[in-house]
Amino acid sequence: MRPMRLDLAGFTVFRDETTVDFTDADFFALVGPTGSGKSTVLDAICFALYGTVPRWGGARGLANALAPSATEARVRLVFESAGARYVATRVVRRDSRGNVKTAGAGLQLMPDGFDVTKLDTGLSPEDLGEVMAGTAAEMEAAVLAAVGLPYEQFTSCVVLPQGQFADFLHAKPATRQQILVNLLGLGVYEDVQKRATERAGQAEARLDEVDRMLAGLADVDDEALATATGQVARMRELTAAVEAAVPELEEARGAVREAGAALAALDADLAGLAGVRSPAGVAEVAHAVTSAQADADRATAAVALAEEREEKLRGELAGAGDESTLRLLLRAYADRDRLTAEAGTVRSALDAAQREHDAAATALGAARDAAARAEAELEAAFRAHEEAKATDQAVALRAHLSAGAPCPVCEQPVGAVPPVPAGSAVAAATAAGKKARAAAQAAQALVAERDAAARDLDRVLVRARAQHDQLRSRLAELDGQLAGAATPEALHAALAEQARLRTALDEAGAAVRGGRDAARRARGGLDAAQERLRTAWRDFDATRDGLARFGPPAADRDDVAAAWTALVDWADGQAGQRRAERAGLAATVTGAEAAAAAVRERIGGLLADAGLPPADDPVRAVAVAAERAEAAHRRLEERRAQAAELHTQRDEHRNAAQVARALAGHLRANNFERWLLAEALDLLVDGASRILRELSQGQYDLVHDKGEFFVVDHHDAGLRRAVRTLSGGETFQASLALALALSEQLAGLSTTAASLESIVLDEGFGTLDAASLDTVAATLEGLAARGDRMVGVVTHVPALAERIPVRFEVRKDARTARVERTGL
Repeated sequence: MRPMRLDLAGFTVFRDETTVDFTDADFFALVGPTGSGKSTVLDAICFALYGTVPRWGGARGLANALAPSATEARVRLVFESAGARYVATRVVRRDSRGNVKTAGAGLQLMPDGFDVTKLDTGLSPEDLGEVMAGTAAEMEAAVLAAVGLPYEQFTSCVVLPQGQFADFLHAKPATRQQILVNLLGLGVYEDVQKRATERAGQAEARLDEVDRMLAGLADVDDEALATATGQVARMRELTAAVEAAVPELEEARGAVREAGAALAALDADLAGLAGVRSPAGVAEVAHAVTSAQADADRATAAVALAEEREEKLRGELAGAGDESTLRLLLRAYADRDRLTAEAGTVRSALDAAQREHDAAATALGAARDAAARAEAELEAAFRAHEEAKATDQAVALRAHLSAGAPCPVCEQPVGAVPPVPAGSAVAAATAAGKKARAAAQAAQALVAERDAAARDLDRVLVRARAQHDQLRSRLAELDGQLAGAATPEALHAALAEQARLRTALDEAGAAVRGGRDAARRARGGLDAAQERLRTAWRDFDATRDGLARFGPPAADRDDVAAAWTALVDWADGQAGQRRAERAGLAATVTGAEAAAAAVRERIGGLLADAGLPPADDPVRAVAVAAERAEAAHRRLEERRAQAAELHTQRDEHRNAAQVARALAGHLRANNFERWLLAEALDLLVDGASRILRELSQGQYDLVHDKGEFFVVDHHDAGLRRAVRTLSGGETFQASLALALALSEQLAGLSTTAASLESIVLDEGFGTLDAASLDTVAATLEGLAARGDRMVGVVTHVPALAERIPVRFEVRKDARTARVERTGL
C-alpha cells in the first residue's frame, strides 16, 4: 500500500480543509513542533482504511476524530496497491444528542489514468470509480482485499505508531509467534487442517453411503442373471405360439360379428316395421284447416267494409270546415259583446271623473282667493301692530323685560315686569295679528289640500281616457274580423255537425281495429291448423324415409290420413316376411360363437401354462409380459454394472478418506507450522541483526533462543544480554532494526496478497546520538534508494529532517493545523 493523497476536514486538530499530496514523495518526513499534529496525519491514514487509530484504543474512541466543537469530520485517502489505485472515504458526524457515529464509508477502485488533481474540483463520489464497499460494514473485507493486511498487521509493518514501536521486540514468544502467524498468513495451514478433516468426514460419509447402496444390490449374482435370461426365452416362445393362434381367433370372431350383425340388422328391421303406426287425430287435421280458412276469409271481408265506412266519414269531416276557425269566430262575437258593455261602463266613469275634476278645479280657485284675502288681512294687522308700538313705547318695552334680568334702558335689575294697561292699542294690535296669522295659515293648508285632490283627479281622468281609447280600438279590430262572418247560430250548428262526424268516425275506427284483431286471430288459427297439417306430413315423411331401404309404396299427397293407412298396411306385410327368416340366422350366430369360444380356450391354456392371467387381448398381454421379462433382465444387468461402479467409488472414497485423515494428522501436530515459523524467525533475526550491527557501529548482533530475543554485545566480550536490559536509545535501534527487517522480509515470506510498498516510522529519533542518528538516516536513505517502497518518518529532529529530500511541515495555530510541503 502506497499513499498518494490525503484530504482532511474537521479531523482532530485539522479543523479546516487540508490536503497532503504524497504523489512523488518516495522519501519524506513529517516535521513540526511537538503537538502540532504530525502523528495525526498517520492517524488519518489508518482511520480512512480501518475506521480506528492505535492511540484511540479501539473503535470506541470514534469521538476523538472530531475537531473541538466540530459536528462533522471527513477523511479521504487515495492510495495504490498492487498496481491498482483506490480511494477510501470516511465521514463522522455528531448528532443532536452529542453521540458520534460513522455517517458514511466507502472504497472505490479508480479508473486507469485518473488524475487525482481532479479531486480539487469537487467531484461527486459517483465520479471516482467502481464501488468496492459502500458502507462501514463492507469496508473491512474490501480494504483487506485491496491492501492485503488487517489492521494489526498494517500498524506493525506499514505505519508504525508511537508507543508500539518496541511491542514486537518485547513481546512474549507466544504473542510474537501469533503475530508472525498473522503477518505471514500461516493460519492457512490451520484452515487446510480443518478442511482436510472435513473432507475426510465427507469421504467417510460417502463411503458409508456406498456400502448401504451395495447392501441393496446383493441380489445381482450370476444365478439371478441366469433365471432372468430363462424367463426372457420362455416369454419369446409364448409370444410365437399366441401370435400363431390369434389369426384363427380373429377369423372366428369375424364370423361371430358378421352373423350377429345380420341378426341385429334383421331385428332392427322388425323393430322399425313394427313401429309404423298412424298418429292419433290425423283425420281431423285436414278438416281443421278448411274451417280455419273460412273464418279467416269472413274476418277479412268484415275489415274491408269497416275501413270503407271509416274513409267515408273522414271525407265528410274534412268537408265540414275547420273547427278552430269556427271557434275563433265565436270567441270574437263573445269578446265584442263583452267589450261593448265594458266601453259603456268606462264612458260613464269618464264623464263622472270629468265632472268631479271640474268641481275640484273650482274649489281650488276659491281656496286660493281665500288665501290671498287672509294674507292681505295679515299684512294689515302687522302694520297696525307697528303703528301701536310706535305710539306706546313703554308698553312695547315691557315685551323685552324679564324678572331678575337687567333693564335694557337703565341697566338696573328688574324686580317685576309691570302689566300692560287695559285698553292698550299694542295689545289690541297683537291680538288682531295673531288672529290674521291663524287665518292665513288655515287658508294655505286648504289650498294645499285642494291642489293635491285636483292632481289625483287629473291622474284618474287620464287613466279613464286611456282605457276608453283602448276599448274603442279593440272593438274596431273585432268589427273588422267579423265582417262577412256567419251568425253565431250558424257557427254553433256547424260545430255540432263536426262533433257528430267525429263521434261516428271514432266508432268506425274502433270497428276497423276490432275487425283487424278478429282477422289476425283468424289468420293465427289458420296458420296453426296449417302447421299441424305440415307437422303431420313431416311425421309421415320421416317415418317413410326411415323405411326407404325397404321400398315403401308412393303416398297420396292430398289426404294425409289415407297416406298413413296405406303405409301402416304395407309395413305389417314386410314385418311378417322377415319374421320367417330370423330362426335360421339365429342358429348361424350360435355356431360361430361356439367356434370362437374354442379358440379362446386354447389361447387361455397357453397363458395359464406361462403363469399369466386370462386377457381379452392375449397378444398385448404376452407382449407386455415379454417386455417386463426383458426389462427385468436389463435392470439386473444395470444393477450389476452399478454394483461394479460402486465398488470402484468405494475404493476411491476409502483412499480419499485415508489421505485426508493423514494430512489432518500431520497438520494437527503443528510440525509444519512450527518449522515455517522457525525459518521466518531465523530470516527476520538475521536481517535485523545486520541492520542493528550497522546502527550500533558493530556493537550488537541480534539473536533468538526458544522464541526470546537477545543481543550479543561485542564491546563486552560477546556477552549475550536480554533485550530488556538495553537503554532507551539501544531499544530504539533494536526495534527499528526489527521493523525494517520485518518490512523487508515480510513480502518474501507472506502467503497473503500483502502489498508492502511503504513504511512510515513514528518514534523518538531524538533519543539517538549524532553517530546513531547518522546511521539511522543512512539506513533510511538506503531503504528509500532501493525504489521498491515509500519511506516516511515523523520527527522533530532537524538534523534528521534536513537529510530527507521531501518534508511536510505541520504547523498549528489557535484554530487549526496546516501542512506545507518544503524541500524538493
